[in-house]
Amino acid sequence: MARRKNPRNENSSKKVVNLSTARVGTAKKNKPETLEEEIRRRAYELYEQRGCTPGSESEDWFRAEQEIVARHQDQMGA
Repeated sequence: MARRKNPRNENSSKKVVNLSTARVGTAKKNKPETLEEEIRRRAYELYEQRGCTPGSESEDWFRAEQEIVARHQDQMGA
C-alpha cells in the first residue's frame, strides 16, 4: 500500500512566520513596539550625532528618555 503524504511535509518551501514577533496591521512599518525601544533608538541617534564617541551613554539615554516621554505626554494631552 502507498503511503499518504503528510500535509506538514508536503510543502516544505513555505515560509514560517513567528507570530510572537510578527507585526500585524501596524500603520507605520518603523514604529517601535515599546516606549523602551523608542528611547533606545533615540539614544543611539544621539550617540551617532556625537560622532560615535564612547563615554556619554548615560547622558544619551537620559536625554532620549526626556524627549520621548515629553512627546508622548504632548500626544496624550492633544
